[in-house]
Amino acid sequence: MDVNTSWETLDVAGNPMQAYVAVPNKEGQYPGVLVFMEIFGINEHIQDVTRRIANEGYVVIAPDYYHRVAPGLQMGYTTAEIEEGKKHKDQVTQADMIADAQAAIDFLKQHPQVNPKDRFGSIGFCFGGYVAYVAATLPEIAATASFYGAGIAHDLPNKEEPPVDKSGEIKGYMMCLFGDKDESIPDEDIEMIRETLDYAHVPNKVLVYPGADHGFFCDQRGSYNPEVAVEAWGEVVTLFQDQLKGAHVR
Repeated sequence: MDVNTSWETLDVAGNPMQAYVAVPNKEGQYPGVLVFMEIFGINEHIQDVTRRIANEGYVVIAPDYYHRVAPGLQMGYTTAEIEEGKKHKDQVTQADMIADAQAAIDFLKQHPQVNPKDRFGSIGFCFGGYVAYVAATLPEIAATASFYGAGIAHDLPNKEEPPVDKSGEIKGYMMCLFGDKDESIPDEDIEMIRETLDYAHVPNKVLVYPGADHGFFCDQRGSYNPEVAVEAWGEVVTLFQDQLKGAHVR
């Protein structure tokens, strides 16, 4: 399926936020999906993921949640860029995440190729996995794929409670994907996430891939693991097909 892409400007409490949008180039209505970027901005990797999901038959939006601190930032994966990305992500509050996700959802609701009565999916990578976990508390989110989101279980950016403590507010299905070689996410954090989701009766699937490191899905990083990336992508495709009604053109 061919897709059309564009950069759109959304309003978030009077502030402009850029977003990358990919839409199937075929008439009909499709479910909407949000893509939450890594700490490196909406770079080519995130744009590629956005297009890949749209190619599966979804209207997809990747909001720039750096719009308050570093709007339009697009970086690579050098050590210096990692340090810069960390500085920016530490300035993004959970309230910011919710506001930006809601603005993206509202955009999808108004899109002519989306049924506004549908619920939506989301996917996030790295810090975007953290953002996706927070955004899953919004009632419109029916399915979330959170890739290697460090800090979900214990981190306190801006002295806020860990996202895992909000698990009881999640209204949809939660899938978390980790690599067992990821030193930024200890085994005990993964187990806490799994146990908390189960305790909160949140439908979930927590996957830990042997031999995979942080960033295993990104083909622009040294930690890219093509075999695991293919397997994880299959999980995401199945998740959205199962949990988002009307996965095909109506």
